[in-house]
Amino acid sequence: MKLQQLRYAVEVYRQKLNVSEAAEVLFTSQPGISKQIRMLEEELGVPLFIRHGKRMVAVTTPGKIVLETAERILREVQNIKHIGTEFADQNIGSLTIATTHTLARYYLPEVVSAFVKRYPQVQLNIQTASPKIITHMVLDGEVDFAIGMEIEIEHSELRKLSCGAWNRSIIVPDNHSLLSLKRPLRLEDIAAYPLITYDIAFSEESKIARAFAQEDCNLPRVVLASADTDVIKTYVAQGLGIGLLASMAFDSRLDQGLQLISAEHLFEPSFLQIMLRQDVYLRGFGYEFLALFAPGLTRARIESALHSSFEEDFSI
Repeated sequence: MKLQQLRYAVEVYRQKLNVSEAAEVLFTSQPGISKQIRMLEEELGVPLFIRHGKRMVAVTTPGKIVLETAERILREVQNIKHIGTEFADQNIGSLTIATTHTLARYYLPEVVSAFVKRYPQVQLNIQTASPKIITHMVLDGEVDFAIGMEIEIEHSELRKLSCGAWNRSIIVPDNHSLLSLKRPLRLEDIAAYPLITYDIAFSEESKIARAFAQEDCNLPRVVLASADTDVIKTYVAQGLGIGLLASMAFDSRLDQGLQLISAEHLFEPSFLQIMLRQDVYLRGFGYEFLALFAPGLTRARIESALHSSFEEDFSI
């Protein structure tokens, strides 16, 4: 059994059983992948994939167990490489982070700037996606860790660290009627207008949906939903509706033509979250990035969280 065979089988699985796409990712030939997987199956004595002609159409029951084990083995091999690199040169390498558009655009710039100045020879890669997608990026080992805002998915191989509260506000165009209110904003005020907000805003577990349910208030009519905060702002400015977004995402200097109305008294606060695989090996500069993001979050505390069976809260 060779690591190459495991890598080929895992990549085919990741590419939804498309051998040609796996070959492209691995910079090899489709027949070569098929041959190596056949050899692996012969050695194991069980088929990993169900075939229809030459096409792979499903994963067998033993195949699923083998592939899950192979993924863990390949991650541990990568960890061994990282350990060697860690001690060979502590200030050179790469760090890949998954995060949401809002955090990448409005929360992380100062952290990134400080990190790049401290580690100029580290290549920093930031990949933006929705909370659900960044969760899978961590699970699949595509990134070193993720930083999110409302990560609801639970998985035994993931650890989450809460590290800072945030809340929500309404944005409206200049001269909007809500700006003339002489009292704090109410939920029924929001429900009276077409709403533009995040695509997960009214998911079953969201703080927003819970607030409307607790007050027995009609839900607003969502006319547009997006994971991109700038998209929300664009269509609010076009007069399509009022916007509900993270308060941190509004900058009065840049968002001309828009006004912010606090809704933080209407909703429970949420927390910024760092998400890592339990078996991740972070190099020293990875811990340094997290410490810049959440001051007081030491390497010892992160490692303690990785080996615990619960979510740690560093928000206080």
